[in-house]
Amino acid sequence: MTHLDYPSTALPEDGPHRITEERGPAISPLRPGMDSGKIAVSSQWTLIRQKFFAHKVAVAAGIVVLFFYFVGLFAEFLAPTSPTLAQPRFTYAPPQGISLFVSDADGGWSWQPHVKGYTMTVDPASLRRSFAIDEGSVIPIGLFVEGTPYRLWGLFAMNTHLVGPLDPSQPMNLLGTDSLGRDLLSRLIHGTRISMSIGLIGVASSLLIGVVLGALSGYFGGWTDLVIQRIIEVISAMPTIPLWLGLAAAVPIAWSPVTVYFVVTLIVSLLAWTGLAREVRGRFLALRSEDFVTAAILDGSGRGRVIFRHILPLLTSHILAVVTLAIPTMIVAETALSFLGIGLKAPVVSWGVLLQDAQNIRTVATAPWLLIWPAGAVVVTVLAFNFLGDGMRDAADPYET
Repeated sequence: MTHLDYPSTALPEDGPHRITEERGPAISPLRPGMDSGKIAVSSQWTLIRQKFFAHKVAVAAGIVVLFFYFVGLFAEFLAPTSPTLAQPRFTYAPPQGISLFVSDADGGWSWQPHVKGYTMTVDPASLRRSFAIDEGSVIPIGLFVEGTPYRLWGLFAMNTHLVGPLDPSQPMNLLGTDSLGRDLLSRLIHGTRISMSIGLIGVASSLLIGVVLGALSGYFGGWTDLVIQRIIEVISAMPTIPLWLGLAAAVPIAWSPVTVYFVVTLIVSLLAWTGLAREVRGRFLALRSEDFVTAAILDGSGRGRVIFRHILPLLTSHILAVVTLAIPTMIVAETALSFLGIGLKAPVVSWGVLLQDAQNIRTVATAPWLLIWPAGAVVVTVLAFNFLGDGMRDAADPYET
């Protein structure tokens, strides 16, 4: 056998036979302003964070949510006075506005933050008192003033408040007062702690139950799926309001407000996990037969690692969206229960308890601020969580460009 050498027939680089390489437009999944050199080596959470901060509305909503949690965390310091301090001589007093300058004897103006006092009139027919702002009365206010003693987080004895009157005996009710003369701003701030924390605790409980049971149901199938789905159907078929009424009636009167608070949280969370469990089950049914799951099993991964390490991270965007939308649902549920009188009750202060105090004709007619401020706090919180959830879902969605 002989070796045959064929002459080379390579085309010249120039000339009519020159081969040209046609390239289309470059397709990049990166958004304008992103550094491709950094993106190439970024982790999943880094990509999520960068996409989230590019969503301006979601960032603004996140700032609002953090502000509410900050208010709840430092409620005693931020509140001008104690939420239970009654001022019977100022019942249903209107909100006072803050002014920054006062006129002096020479006709000029000097810097002095203050609020106006009240004037009281009595209706001779009904003997009902009514209040109006006295433009001639000046009550100086300041920052970091001494006022009602309290214990911050139940640990540190303090009497310093962020804002308040320089003379603690003078009234300062920036949002008005209720039927007992209690400062509504202080009660609203303290109610923020209860209403916002009940959402976190309730969602954490329902998230844990829903994700675990949904994952087990979707991954294993068979009798495990059958039992879990029947439990979900039983819970979903229960009428919510009668169930809440029955459970509220079963709570002993001798229980402390803190115990009642945790019981209400437990009730709300035990009824809110079924939807998430079904959604997680559906995603697991679709993903358990994928190639990467088979590869993980052949590589020796156990069932727990396959479920929580390989499949569950793919549901990050969905779980984030569900969590951020479930927290306002929990807040609204607590508010509705307390408003109906089957949730939290005084002396516990929450937004629902404040709204319960406003459900009478006299409040609507003479003190509408009792209804406006707590309802406004609920509306702003729910909207902020919804916008935040949309932004986090878009940031964590691997198919979102």
